[in-house]
Amino acid sequence: MRTWLGLGLPMLLLLIMTINIEWLAPLFNYFVDERTPAIYSRDSVFNLLLWHLAAVFIAISAATLVALFAGIWVTRTSGREFLPLARAIANLGQTFPPVAVLALAVPALGFGLTPTLVALFLYGMLPIYENTVTGLQQVPERVCEAARGMGMSPHQRLWSIELPLALPVIVAGIRISLVISIGTATIGSTVAAKGFGEVIIAGLLTDNMAFVLQGGIMVALMAIITDSLLQHLERRLSPAVSRKL
Repeated sequence: MRTWLGLGLPMLLLLIMTINIEWLAPLFNYFVDERTPAIYSRDSVFNLLLWHLAAVFIAISAATLVALFAGIWVTRTSGREFLPLARAIANLGQTFPPVAVLALAVPALGFGLTPTLVALFLYGMLPIYENTVTGLQQVPERVCEAARGMGMSPHQRLWSIELPLALPVIVAGIRISLVISIGTATIGSTVAAKGFGEVIIAGLLTDNMAFVLQGGIMVALMAIITDSLLQHLERRLSPAVSRKL
C-alpha cells in the first residue's frame, strides 16, 4: 500500500507535465525574468517523453538479452572457464564514460539515436550480467540435486528451477540499469538524439533555469516511477517469507 501511495504523486506530476505543462507555468516563472519564456516549446513534452523512453528501453532490452545469455552461459559447465573474460568485457562498458562512447560512435554511426543506443547498451549491461550470474549461483545446490533426481534435464532445470529462483535478483539488475540509463540518456542530446537532454542543454545555453528544471524533473520522475514499479515486481517475485519482512 505504501508503495502505491509513494508512486501516486510522481505519476500524477508526470501526467500533468505531459498533458499540459503550461499549467505549471506560474511555478517556473519564478526562475526566469519577464522577457524569458518559462516553458520549453520547441517540442511537446509527450514527444520528448516517447523518444527518451524509447532510447532507454530499446538499449536496455538489447543489453538484457545479451547479459542474460552471457550470464547463463558462464554458469554452465561448458562456459564456466570464460567467466573472467565475460566479466571483463561487461566491465568494459562501465570503464568508458558514455560521453567517450558517443565521441567514438558518432564518426562511424553518425548523429542521432544510434550512437546513444550504443552508449546506453554498453553502460547498462554490467548490472544485468552480474545479477544474472549472482542469482544463478545462489540457487541452492540441494534444489538442483532434487530436480536432477526427478529426472529433469539441464535445460528443464534451467527454465523450471534456476531462472525462476534467480528472477528477483535479475530484475534488480534490470532495475538498476534502467534507472541509470534514464539519467544517462540525457547526454544523447549532445549528438542530436531527441529526449529531455535537449531541454536541459537549451536551458544551460540560454541561462534559463526553468528549462533545466523541466528537463531534470521529468527525468527524475521517470526514474522514480521505474524504480518503484520494478521494486514492487521484485517483491512479488520473491518468496512469500521475504515479502512479509
